[in-house]
Amino acid sequence: MKSLQSAIAIGTLAASLLQGCASPPVNTSPEELYKDGEQSFQKGRYENAVANWKKVKESYKSPELTAKAEIGIADAYFLNRDYIEAAAAYEDFRKLHPRHERADYALFRQGLSYYKQINRIDTDQTPVKNALAILESYLKLYPGGEHIQEAQERVRDCKDKQLQYEIYVGRFYLRTEKYPAAIARFEEALKTFSGLQHNDELLYCLGTAYQEAGQREKSREAFDRLVREFPGSTFAARIQKAAGK
Repeated sequence: MKSLQSAIAIGTLAASLLQGCASPPVNTSPEELYKDGEQSFQKGRYENAVANWKKVKESYKSPELTAKAEIGIADAYFLNRDYIEAAAAYEDFRKLHPRHERADYALFRQGLSYYKQINRIDTDQTPVKNALAILESYLKLYPGGEHIQEAQERVRDCKDKQLQYEIYVGRFYLRTEKYPAAIARFEEALKTFSGLQHNDELLYCLGTAYQEAGQREKSREAFDRLVREFPGSTFAARIQKAAGK
């Protein structure tokens, strides 16, 4: 019995000594956490950067440091190709800091995050609509912005993708012999998306739909316009070949 009591006493004493020798917990400051996040970011370890910068946000140490962490989190998501998370993070930054000096950058990158989510023409077109809406807002709010040229290029590409989608749907109606639906789709697209690179294909499809629907005069008008406005187009060449020119 005495041996058992002695063993217990020795064990308790050893545990106390170990606890006494253990290092006290280290509280990393928000500044250090931010710096650690920067180092991870520079090394391409974006998930680690996000983890550190989220701790900075939670510290509420200073508005300036919090804002830097928030835009850093958005950038890390973007570079890690987590575009859904990036878009949300940029939007949150703009809502929290509407007058911040990087609000224009956040708006542009939000639009670019949506743009990066765009997939094939036969898939959900929501990312195209979102990208177009945000990038057009950027052009309107920041006409002299640093990213104005790229934003203009992306806007034009989004509109072209929307036009391609309209042609895709209209061609489906053509294949299924729903000619009034095809004509309506092509005519509306011609009004909405004038001056884009796929307008020659659009006119060709419209002329074909009129032709199949038995509206020869309107078909001829569409084909004549195609040849007149896009003389070098392969679609214009088809019309000229069919006409024996």
